[in-house]
Amino acid sequence: MIKKLKITLMMLLAMVLSASAQNDTLFTRTEIYHPGDYGSVAYRIPAAITAKDGSIVIVTDKRKNNDGDLPQDIDIICNRSTDGGFTWSEPYTIAQGTGYNHGFGDCALAWSNDDNGLIAVFVGGPGLWNSTSSNPIRSYKSYSYDNGRTWTEPEDITHFIFGDDCIIPEHQTWRASFFGSGNGLLTSTGRIMFVAAIREGAAQSLNNYAVYSDDNGVTWQVSGRASVGGDEAKVTELVDGRILMSIRHSGHRWYNISEDGGQTWMPNTSTWNDIAAPACNGDIIRYTSVEQGGNKNRLLHSVPYGNSRTHVTVYVSYDEGETWPVKKTVVPYSSAYSSLCVLDDGTIGLYVEESPTNTLYTTVFYNFNIEWLTDGADSLEDDAIIENTDTDSLKIYPNPAVSSIKIETDGCRKIKIYNAQGQTVKKMSAKNQASVEVDITKLPAGAYIVEAYDYSGNVKTGKFVKELILY
Repeated sequence: MIKKLKITLMMLLAMVLSASAQNDTLFTRTEIYHPGDYGSVAYRIPAAITAKDGSIVIVTDKRKNNDGDLPQDIDIICNRSTDGGFTWSEPYTIAQGTGYNHGFGDCALAWSNDDNGLIAVFVGGPGLWNSTSSNPIRSYKSYSYDNGRTWTEPEDITHFIFGDDCIIPEHQTWRASFFGSGNGLLTSTGRIMFVAAIREGAAQSLNNYAVYSDDNGVTWQVSGRASVGGDEAKVTELVDGRILMSIRHSGHRWYNISEDGGQTWMPNTSTWNDIAAPACNGDIIRYTSVEQGGNKNRLLHSVPYGNSRTHVTVYVSYDEGETWPVKKTVVPYSSAYSSLCVLDDGTIGLYVEESPTNTLYTTVFYNFNIEWLTDGADSLEDDAIIENTDTDSLKIYPNPAVSSIKIETDGCRKIKIYNAQGQTVKKMSAKNQASVEVDITKLPAGAYIVEAYDYSGNVKTGKFVKELILY
């Protein structure tokens, strides 16, 4: 005989309401890949992006036989999360390696101009240092038209960039090119842009160029040179339309600026004295802007701190990248490549490779808010003006519930669920859906608060009880 012990709503509601204010220190850590998972020796080269439906899409190098770069046998795999990074899909493959000299790697992601569209660019073949103009490391693109669920077959775009078959005669003698993994850029004009590190001659040195498309990736162009002696680099758009490039460099981070949408760059790179970092890939993204409804312009940058690959740190700039006065270490031990994204609820995602034991990397997804990052000195509270809080206005059923609930969204764009400790236990997008069904089988018994936000800044709230069933 089954007996149900119902935890009444009134008994726990006061705890939930009083604890919800404690959510200012949101910080979660979810391990994605360990060495040996799915039969692969190693995982490296993280990239992360928030898709147009609010889901988080990550891509990773699956380095099957060892942890080496191309020309090793490497797959590019993808995962999605629809609850803010708490849980993730099983991996699926964007590009599958078929042996030595036939692998893929170093993937970068950007929005495309399509509805629900993403574009991935990556490289494959003989690797950076074995590449020649006649046997080049290949550059590829792949599209997703469903927010990262499926991807098109890789399409070779090498001839737009360099090599014997390049459409630009001056680039036919270049030796190699690869993309800086992590975030690419879809500009306000619809231009898709990534940064390539180019071997122009026989020397083992790299220069940076933007690679961009004005027809949604059908054809590609290469900018003027942005750096001499750079390496992996990233771009973001400033509020005045200029493009800011952050460039890997040992010592202090380099940067350059384009005033014509990324076609040409300043003659010389500049140095950020307040970002001290080793030669390592990092990421730079737009967080908020006044133009888009924020109360401040904010950029975020992630990179290891100091002179070795350790202590991956996230920096905040309030003056469009001129200075980076705020920083906080997220990974206080051995850590290297990282990628940033901004979630629908305004929190920050960091996908990073790390190793507390200084062995092969584990890839980890962190989620935190600006309050945690700035130790309470900054907040998004002023960014979204809440015009009305309509308590108990969400329709949630069944209530109490055992395994799942339905929330009638009525035009809401995002939903958050808090437990009795004020911790966020689920986050999801509600775009274009009349109702959202939520699996609560893994939630402990108790009372929960639900908040749903619409596009005007209004918030609706509701409550439900997860029943405890005793057998």
